Amino acid sequence: MIKEKKKYTRFERARVIGARALQIAKGATPMVKVKASDPIRIAEIEFEKGVIPLSVKRKLPKKRPNGY
Repeated sequence: MIKEKKKYTRFERARVIGARALQIAKGATPMVKVKASDPIRIAEIEFEKGVIPLSVKRKLPKKRPNGY
């Protein structure tokens, strides 16, 4: 069974990492054990491992008649 990895845009990635780094900076417990003390670096590691407890909601464009 192949586990499909979600693909995020660079803007979604930055938003998720930034939001998680803010949570860590305000005292949230990191989801991974690391020696780093920088909240941004911890959030990046969590993102790479796929353990960040945040999700992205995408607004899809509306379908128009005649394909335009």
